[in-house]
Amino acid sequence: MALSFEGRVVLVTGSGGGLGREYALAFAERGASVVVNDLGADTKGGGKSSAAADKVVEEIRAKGGKAVANYDSVEDGEKVIQTALDAFGRIDVVVNNAGILRDRSFARTSDLDWDLIQRVHLRGSFLVTRAAWNHMKKQKFGRIIMTASAAGIYGNFGQANYSAAKLGLLGLANTLAIEGGKYNIHCNTIAPVAGSRLTETVMTPELVASLKPEYVAPVVLWLCHEQCQESGSLFEAGAGWIAKLRWERTQGAIVRQKNQNMTPEAVRDQWDKITDFTDATKPSSTQDSVQHMMTVLSGLESDGEVGANATAAAASASGVNPAEAVGQKLPPSTFVFTPTQCILYALGVGMSTKDPDHLRFLYEGHEDFSCLPTFGVIASQAAMMSGGLNSVPGLNIDFTQVLHGEQYLELYKPLPTSGALTSQSTVADVLDKGSGAVILLDVNTYSGDELICFNQFSVFVVGAGGFGGRRNSEKAKAALPPPKRAPDVVVIDSTTRDQAALYRLSGDWNPLHIDPSFAAMGGFKAPILHGLCSFGFAARHVLKQFADNDPSRFKAIKVRFAKPVMPGQSLQTEMWKEGNRIHLQCKVKETDSVVLAGAYVDLHGASEASPENLTQPEALQSELVFAEIGRRIEDSGSELVKKVNAVVAWEITKDNKNAAQWTIDLKNGSGSLHKGPSSGKADVTITVSDEDFIEVVQGRLNPQKAFFTGKLKVRGNIMLTQKLEVILKDHAKL
Repeated sequence: MALSFEGRVVLVTGSGGGLGREYALAFAERGASVVVNDLGADTKGGGKSSAAADKVVEEIRAKGGKAVANYDSVEDGEKVIQTALDAFGRIDVVVNNAGILRDRSFARTSDLDWDLIQRVHLRGSFLVTRAAWNHMKKQKFGRIIMTASAAGIYGNFGQANYSAAKLGLLGLANTLAIEGGKYNIHCNTIAPVAGSRLTETVMTPELVASLKPEYVAPVVLWLCHEQCQESGSLFEAGAGWIAKLRWERTQGAIVRQKNQNMTPEAVRDQWDKITDFTDATKPSSTQDSVQHMMTVLSGLESDGEVGANATAAAASASGVNPAEAVGQKLPPSTFVFTPTQCILYALGVGMSTKDPDHLRFLYEGHEDFSCLPTFGVIASQAAMMSGGLNSVPGLNIDFTQVLHGEQYLELYKPLPTSGALTSQSTVADVLDKGSGAVILLDVNTYSGDELICFNQFSVFVVGAGGFGGRRNSEKAKAALPPPKRAPDVVVIDSTTRDQAALYRLSGDWNPLHIDPSFAAMGGFKAPILHGLCSFGFAARHVLKQFADNDPSRFKAIKVRFAKPVMPGQSLQTEMWKEGNRIHLQCKVKETDSVVLAGAYVDLHGASEASPENLTQPEALQSELVFAEIGRRIEDSGSELVKKVNAVVAWEITKDNKNAAQWTIDLKNGSGSLHKGPSSGKADVTITVSDEDFIEVVQGRLNPQKAFFTGKLKVRGNIMLTQKLEVILKDHAKL
């Protein structure tokens, strides 16, 4: 569906020519009422004329569009915005595009050269945006664009004044994105490369002619549309190419010891590690920066010695030692419950007597009274809530920094509606993600001696990474992306303002979900909804849509918690049916933000009411091949890493459906193989059917021929596939 700006009022500064003109024409063509602002000055800021703005207004009106001209300087921001209010009654979008150049080498830059650039670019954008800000707040809508430049991001000879102003605009935009978030005001920054009066001074005429402004306008329109939820981001754009930029930080090194002076020699000796971007992190907020510094200080103030060795220092600061922690068992816990707890949980995840289908989960006298399958997390969460992880050797971490990252639940039989369930918990693995540690906690829950359900809690400990551990684990239950097609079913369900207050009565007493002051300490504007509450909403949507609310058909669920939900927002669950697996993702309808990602629910078939009736799926021939590849990596992984230096993802299909995923990591450490998708970005992804994979491995199907006939598909760096011969050679053994 085409994007429309009907009813929106858009201001584009400096729109008498170049990029600004193209923006103004494009917005008007899509139905917007446009204020064409242009002082009519030359590229150095001299002179003044109404001709440029008038000409663009005439172009728009000639095509049936709505536009008025404004000839004020952006330093008169109130007057510029008043033109929009007088002509159209509101202001929805501000594109800060006006600019001039006063290029000089730094030594020759005068006070005037410096001040004029700052006044037009930085101060002008500030004054125009400030004049529009309160109007946007009142109407709970606004879209703002700041225009930066490659010179501001990377620097450029002769443009010290311009570069400083352009990077200043990025800082302004990022803060406006934070402050405007709760008012639905989004602010982004673009660094366009296009032919214009400004760029013709630094580009050849041929290049100016090929970099047309119309190749930049579409990304500006998208960022300004009400459907777009992007905010606080930076984009480079030109020639039809668009890319998002972000900051990157090395793991760094701690170069002082407790109660000792820090020396420049220590900095010199650790310089290679300080500047090594291997396993770099990607901080995205001031909070990230402060948290990292607090982690460093915590390590320095601990009893453990912080030496010059960066790895040892980071390990000490993190307090994580996988060798000690993995395999440790937590004290068993017992959960005693009655139908009251089952009903309270059902209400906590949004069930209501308004829906007759919900009554079997809300009324203990119902002939089919049942417990929701996802109640299985409640019976098992005592290991997380009781502080049992505190007692595990090798996990000396700050539990105020623990975030719930992912959850897997598998049921072996329907849950009872009352009784006593005992849970036994084991630390399955501890992973090093650089910016934090991931702890995998496996919890088996029993009724007497009978195993009822299994949970895997995946928790992320902020700031506890960098201890030199593995990044991936074959023990982790992998999240999976949804199919690349429109969802089969979409369900929208509203939470209430009291949803978190109600859900917490099922046992998650974290004050983050009820106490505004505690939430503010965590960087949230208000208490947030429990991730497992959204998890419960999504699971019951699947249960109703695809299993007729029959709990006996529910086998397993996996989710990744992506973003928080505020109580009162609406959850939009999108579902794709692939056999007995229902892929899903859950969004906040009001913001379109994905809150549950990589999620799926496995169901028993309609005739498979109990696990003993399950039939085993047909085995894949490729399983044996990957098992042999795994052995080869164990035997000579370091050598293979040197030869391949890539992460290769495999998608194995059967009957045109995804049947298995494998990741061969021959880039990190001594190499590894695990079943499931890559936890990071794979360098190359290969999709092939199980049958064709075996044909290739056995040498009966040429890989190049398979590729050109569509039997083998490759995404990413296709040249890396040539290196795979070293792991697929010797067909007979495979």
